Amino acid sequence: MSTTGAGTSGASATGANHDPLAALGSLPGVAESVESVRKAVDRVYGHRIMRRRSNEITGEAALRGSRGSAALSGADWALEEVRRRTDFSGDDQARVVGAALRLTAESGELLSIWRQSPLRVLARLHLVAAADNGDAVGRPRRDGEPATETPAAGAAGPPLIGLALPDAAEVEGRLDGLARLVVAGSSAPALVTAAVVHGELLALRPFGSHNGLVARAAERIVLIGSGLDPKSVCPPEVGHAELGRAAYAAALDGYASGTPEGMAAWIAHCGRAVELGARESTAVCEALQRGAA
Repeated sequence: MSTTGAGTSGASATGANHDPLAALGSLPGVAESVESVRKAVDRVYGHRIMRRRSNEITGEAALRGSRGSAALSGADWALEEVRRRTDFSGDDQARVVGAALRLTAESGELLSIWRQSPLRVLARLHLVAAADNGDAVGRPRRDGEPATETPAAGAAGPPLIGLALPDAAEVEGRLDGLARLVVAGSSAPALVTAAVVHGELLALRPFGSHNGLVARAAERIVLIGSGLDPKSVCPPEVGHAELGRAAYAAALDGYASGTPEGMAAWIAHCGRAVELGARESTAVCEALQRGAA
């Protein structure tokens, strides 16, 4: 990676630059992605239904975002099945869907803490996602401890994240660097910050399990807290799922490479995911306007 001190490329912005994330905003194509996301988000917020029924749109976006995040973690359920269920304790896939739903609900409660103590928020997110995982819950993994996405993802085939697993010392150093960036703030667009938080957590896999769910929840927190999507109606998880696991993994490889091209491609991928989430909520608004939902 680049911005938190572990990368080697020219895309890195460390040392004398006090706002390393800002340098990523100037990478080729990033400004275009940022503008495209802004327009997509504005379309949702400008819809007449949002003025009267925004709480319904927020609730539906939460449900659809949870379903998308769970799908990437190996539990690809139909939306209506997620909506219908009340018990998520039955099997591995049900537990993954339940964890995704809990994380989405919890994210809104952690916004005020994120900018002051992101590591505390990440620990809380993992605790919420993996409350039944024993002593490893809510703390970074130690040397020798594995990191698995989820049991459901393992059952679905090859691991979604094929990168080498950083050791505990690297995880600690890079998490501290990421936390410093969040606390310091940045002039970088919200999309850039959200993409870096998401990508860094996926690359590090700091916890023993559920890292993908936690990383996507953290991305959502950045987008909401930044003011880009304050009502949380543009769920990026919907877009990540729609773009597919293969594209997600390929874009993450670009992030992990630390090259300008790879970083720009990851940011663009995250931008496209937000756009697709916005499109989903626009469709919900249209359905409500027609009286079809």
